[in-house]
Amino acid sequence: MEMELLTEFPHAHMDRRPRKRPRLTWDVTPAQIGLLCGQGVGDFASLVAPTDQTCPLPFYAKVTRNASPPQRGDDKDGHYKFAVGDNLTPRYKIYSKMGEGTFGQVLECWDREKKEMVAIKIVRGIEKYREAAMIEIDMLQQLGKHDKAGSRCVQIRTWFDYRNHICIVFEKLGSSLYDYLRKNSYRPFPIDLVRELGRQLLESVAFMHDLRLIHTDLKPENILFVSPEYIEVLENKVGLSSMRLPKSSAIKVIDFGSTTNDGEDLSYIVSTRHYRAPEVILGMGWSYPCDIWSVGCILAELCSGEALFQTHENLEHLAMMERVLGPLPQHMLRRADRHADKYLRRGRLYWPEGAKSRESIRAVSKLPRLQNLVMEHVDHSAGDLIDLLHGLLKYEPSGRLTAYEALRHPFFTRNRRRS
Repeated sequence: MEMELLTEFPHAHMDRRPRKRPRLTWDVTPAQIGLLCGQGVGDFASLVAPTDQTCPLPFYAKVTRNASPPQRGDDKDGHYKFAVGDNLTPRYKIYSKMGEGTFGQVLECWDREKKEMVAIKIVRGIEKYREAAMIEIDMLQQLGKHDKAGSRCVQIRTWFDYRNHICIVFEKLGSSLYDYLRKNSYRPFPIDLVRELGRQLLESVAFMHDLRLIHTDLKPENILFVSPEYIEVLENKVGLSSMRLPKSSAIKVIDFGSTTNDGEDLSYIVSTRHYRAPEVILGMGWSYPCDIWSVGCILAELCSGEALFQTHENLEHLAMMERVLGPLPQHMLRRADRHADKYLRRGRLYWPEGAKSRESIRAVSKLPRLQNLVMEHVDHSAGDLIDLLHGLLKYEPSGRLTAYEALRHPFFTRNRRRS
């Protein structure tokens, strides 16, 4: 994809010690910026209350500073019911709803004590989700002890139990990688930005793996830009279309609710479907390499604009892998557990015979080989990126690159030598 904006990013040599990553920005000229916008820019005052007693939205003035909201009860799924302007304990005031998931909701709140905006994850008032939240808190605290500069993973501020809901207070970050893809109509990121995001993501994964932690749910939705600021960049000289890009490329990984320690029972299903490794689907057990597979899927998605494997069914998913990456190795198919036997016949994948529909067969047949996919969207660095992705997406987990090996790949180091 041709872009007017192509920028090299400065980097320090990767090491194993937690450190503060310098803020990384695009080097853009005023002529290239159609709009400098985003939360906190131009209308920053609307996000920061000037005093403890005041609030930018007029009707908030009617809410007593420390008043508790009425007891509304939870909804039928155990989600906390709230209204914008409510207090969440005397310390926090609710400004907006940022998102919702299986776990509960994330609210944007004003922290009166620290005088800053925070994101508060309010977990559903159901025992299994409360237990999972306590596990996540433990993981976040472990990570925080080793990532003192807070440069790799989202930082937990504190947590509390409020009306039978575990509430986890986080620093407030910007939009996710997926948010940018969606708002750009699933157009690919410039390759130099993909390179920088890949470097930071692998540094974060290496950091976690050093601590014997496996994230297990890496995906664009769980990788957030630190800053909410963005720019609009013209995609061609006549200015017919523009693309939203982050002003700073600094990112952090979030959502450690599924993070696990190496050495535990690692045979259950993990990862969001599109980013799930073949050993997980085949029931072979998994470990650190399942995170590496997810990173490969993410990088392929960033450079093409669309998920590499868009499917919701195991056999079709495996068939897509074979279409993009080549045949699954026989020794892996022989080691598949009994639940995966239905996907196999006579030592090979039961495809297309086992397909559920003709549409499924067509969806698989339309997929390009990995090298063709990359070359369609990437101009320079295509060869290095293809080679890196083949290393990250190797079927056999033991043959997959580690995070540190990937960081030493020419896709990252060749560009550094040139700069």
